[in-house]
Amino acid sequence: MAGIVTLTMNPTIDTSTSTSYVIAEQKLRCRQPRDDPGGGGINVSRAIKKLGGESKAFYFAGGWYGEKLKELLDREKIDHVPIPIQGSTRQDLIILDERSKKQYRFQTPGPELQESELDACYKALSEISPRPEYLVASGSLPPGVPEDFYARVGRLAHEFGSRFIVDTSGSALVHAARAGAFLLKPNLKELQILVQHDVEDESRIEGAAREVLETGEAEVLVVSLGAGGALLATREHLRYLRAPTVPIVSKVGAGDSMVGGIVLKLAEGEAIETAVQYGVAAGAAAVMTPGTELCRKDDTDRLFQKMAAAPGSEK
Repeated sequence: MAGIVTLTMNPTIDTSTSTSYVIAEQKLRCRQPRDDPGGGGINVSRAIKKLGGESKAFYFAGGWYGEKLKELLDREKIDHVPIPIQGSTRQDLIILDERSKKQYRFQTPGPELQESELDACYKALSEISPRPEYLVASGSLPPGVPEDFYARVGRLAHEFGSRFIVDTSGSALVHAARAGAFLLKPNLKELQILVQHDVEDESRIEGAAREVLETGEAEVLVVSLGAGGALLATREHLRYLRAPTVPIVSKVGAGDSMVGGIVLKLAEGEAIETAVQYGVAAGAAAVMTPGTELCRKDDTDRLFQKMAAAPGSEK
């Protein structure tokens, strides 16, 4: 199988728990918390592992939470390369209100990174051997990181001959797209940022996807439509891949599971349509699991087979 490397600029410890109800100014008694390694690229690597594949995760780590993150990744038997930082790795909190079934997600900004730490990251990536076929940059940029850092990583991927996959938002996404990527995975809001106009209905979504492809910002665009699945756009065609209806337990990590499923199948030599369909199945499987557990292989394979029996619509 082709090599996969993931990059996480702003990793976290995801602590998830639940309580009977969430109400202001009262002591809320929570269930026993669960800690999982988190952050875009790390979750992509975790999803790949859960689906039976392998990858190497590069990420920043500092302080007590950084050490905890390394332990959790070791526990999940994920090949990982921590890049030391002076600041402390962040912790995010996910609370389920058992009465309303609503999930509350509290995210912290993360440590401010120093220029020397960014240089160490770039150096570590530039020394990867053997060169990966896929380099996945996923997640937000923490304070102190230039908005064009993913673009810089993308240029490195081009030098490697690696396929660059990006899943981020805001200015980081715009800069990465301008540098050119093999695959971008925006949601509707992020697609709107890329094209700088509204994408309110299906025809405008399709037009915006074609616009991104025509500029050369990506060879493949996978527009996440949430519960609706995804729109796969290439220069040859557009195809809607509808997600199967599943019970929603937690939406944390659904997008990362989708990316993990896509890149795993691409690395196994599958066609892009099959890979994205499997990614949509992995994303749907992720919402069926509690907290930040991500997708399960049995669920993903079952949903994928169900989708294959009822293929999406092509335009």
